[in-house]
Amino acid sequence: MLSLISFASAHMIEVTASRKECFFEDLHEHDQMTVTYQVGEGGHLDIDFWLTDPENNVLTKHIRESTGTTSITAEKDGRYEYCFSNQMSTVADKMVSFNVHGIIYVSEEDITAPVEREIRSLAIGLTSVKDEQEYIVVRERRHRDTAESTCDRVKWWSVLQALVLFAVVAWQVYYLKSFFEVKRVI
Repeated sequence: MLSLISFASAHMIEVTASRKECFFEDLHEHDQMTVTYQVGEGGHLDIDFWLTDPENNVLTKHIRESTGTTSITAEKDGRYEYCFSNQMSTVADKMVSFNVHGIIYVSEEDITAPVEREIRSLAIGLTSVKDEQEYIVVRERRHRDTAESTCDRVKWWSVLQALVLFAVVAWQVYYLKSFFEVKRVI
């Protein structure tokens, strides 16, 4: 029998243009790890992602994705590395929010009571709710930025229209006045 202990961590990083950022987790055999990421801002909101095992074999690779999730079960002990690459971009920096959550394999002999199993189960559920909230915050921030940008554009377009309207009114008044001027011919 087995039992599960969960771990989680959330990060937000900036991956500058033409660079990559790598992180690692030390896992033991049968441990599970899930990496969830989302590009919050920068360029076309895309990033390259890959996950390698201790022998540098690529387990998962996502190319130019804006969001992604990958889960693995460790087949051997060692350092598992995951990287976010912005090497395809030469100008735009990217803001990436990512969560790493995992389940550490624990044998049944290490669990003392059913209450402890329930507590661990609740902890796993709470972690998934927290991860979902962090995803929603990043998504809300991106949509809010889009809405504010649109509002600014509408405001400046309205100011431009008002200026054009006043210019046309002034020209029409001047033009109509010229009809009523008395012109003398000598």
